[in-house]
Amino acid sequence: MALHLYNSLTRRIEPFAPQDPGRPTMYVCGPTVYNYVHIGNARGPVVFGVLAALLRRRYGALVYARNITDVDDKINAAAAEAGVPISTITDRYAAAYREDMAALGVSGAFAPDVEPAATAHIAEMIAMIQRLIDQGHAYVEQGHVLFSVASFPEYGKLSRRDREEMLAGARVEVAPYKRDPGDFVLWKPSTDDLPGWDSPWGRGRPGWHIECSAMAARHLGQTIDIHAGGVDLQFPHHENEIAQSECAHGQRTFARFWLHNGMLTFGGAKMAKSVGNIQRVHDLVRAHPPEALRYALLSAHYRQPLDWSDALIEQSVRTLDRLYGTLRDLADVAVPAVSGADIPPAIDAALDDDLNTPAALAELSRIAADARKAERADDRARLKRELLAGGFALGLLQQDPAAWFARGAQDDDARIQALIDERAAAKKARDFARADAIREQLAGEGILLEDTPQGVRWRRA
Repeated sequence: MALHLYNSLTRRIEPFAPQDPGRPTMYVCGPTVYNYVHIGNARGPVVFGVLAALLRRRYGALVYARNITDVDDKINAAAAEAGVPISTITDRYAAAYREDMAALGVSGAFAPDVEPAATAHIAEMIAMIQRLIDQGHAYVEQGHVLFSVASFPEYGKLSRRDREEMLAGARVEVAPYKRDPGDFVLWKPSTDDLPGWDSPWGRGRPGWHIECSAMAARHLGQTIDIHAGGVDLQFPHHENEIAQSECAHGQRTFARFWLHNGMLTFGGAKMAKSVGNIQRVHDLVRAHPPEALRYALLSAHYRQPLDWSDALIEQSVRTLDRLYGTLRDLADVAVPAVSGADIPPAIDAALDDDLNTPAALAELSRIAADARKAERADDRARLKRELLAGGFALGLLQQDPAAWFARGAQDDDARIQALIDERAAAKKARDFARADAIREQLAGEGILLEDTPQGVRWRRA
């Protein structure tokens, strides 16, 4: 089966083939680095990293760019509050982002080839804006350069919203310098206390949307195979990228496939800084096994919402305990190192079906169940190899089982004791379901509890 992907532009699943089989291209919108990212921001890098690895296996090559937005009003505000240059803020949080993504397994074949920063591409942005002005798609007013949406009749073809919806969705500022309320900023003036660059229109800084268009063109070309990001970016960000890119490049298609991952919710509400219900990756990877967080992010189809909870993390830990437990039981079975050629056909087929990671994870569990029942030496070896190769495709099960079960053993005592104390409180409150769940969670981690008259004692199995 060939790779099929749901294209948000056409609203249907289509067979994918790159325009140049020797150079597939993919662009994924990255973070604005003014603080630590929340776990919802990690869903795209994790899921689309699985796609990147698949494309590299299929075509032997991929140029994958994931940008860093390091000039933005939120960054300016954070720098002003701290009394430091914006680079102090952006360098710190860009480094934290890379560290957190690596912890989630977004590395190697799952990582981008290039990570362009907006401030390193100001010249490309100015050149693209000038082309838009020259071609009548943009205009200068009061030090601002704005894109004229009326100049692009196909504006709205991605989101398919009517004009009233687009204006409401964009939360646009109806400023006196706009010819049309829907026009958006390509360049804006900077006061002396704000970062800025010299341009034909005065000292200023770019608008958000032009950044991605300029960086994608610089590193991937005028037409790219896949553009991906969160569904919340579909409008206005991706819609505006299409308009300015296609107008700047003589109406050439900007992106052939548009992929959008669903949002993470927390208790049914969208996870967002503005709502105040975020869980930061920086904290989560220190409180839980990062591989379990990765498993949780892959546990629902990428286009669907995913409700994030402690229960989801705990279930992911228990599932990985079973999978790693199977590999531990097969420790005496020698198999060669796995590669992309060894991936089980059922897992390949699941990923070919619009990145159906839940089906791929279910197949991993089926292989593990068969391996636990297998008695013949050749069956045990085959199934162990399939389990490792399936994990290879998803960025899972690549560490030694002993390391998984000994995770954080030297510095995890405080967390274990906190769970034991929580269990005691749950028992006192007669919440026996929670108490049993904590015991089961600890048992899955290899922590055995013993209730004694002197209190609870624990030891590692």
